[in-house]
Amino acid sequence: MNKKRPVNLDLTTIKLPLPAVSSILHRVTGVGLFLGLVFMMYAFDVSLESEQGFNDISAILRDSFFAKLIAWGLLAALFYHCAAGIKHLLQDFGYAEELESGTLAAKVTLGAGVVLALIAGIWIW
Repeated sequence: MNKKRPVNLDLTTIKLPLPAVSSILHRVTGVGLFLGLVFMMYAFDVSLESEQGFNDISAILRDSFFAKLIAWGLLAALFYHCAAGIKHLLQDFGYAEELESGTLAAKVTLGAGVVLALIAGIWIW
C-alpha cells in the first residue's frame, strides 16, 4: 500500500456526483423520519387518549405555523425517502447502474421529491 498518497482533508473542495448526493439525502431523510417518528407517535398517543386530546392536537396542527412546518418537513422527507427507495430497489435489480443512467435516475428522484414536497406543502397549508 502506498503511504505517500495525497490526502485531501478539505471537505469543501470535494465535488460529489449527483447519485452520491441523492444516496446521502436518502440516508439523511431516513434518520429525520426516525427522529420525527417520536413526535408523531406522541401526538398520536395524545389524540387517542380522549376526545379533548384529539381536539388539542388537531387545533395545534391547524393553527400553529411551527407544527405545520414540522408536518410538512416530515411529509417531504417521507416522499423523498420513498422515491429514493424505489430508485435504490431498481438499482438492486440492475437498472440505472451506469454513470449516465444513474445520474438521470438521481435527477428524476430529486425532481420527484421536490414536486411531492410542493404538493405536501399545498395540502398542509
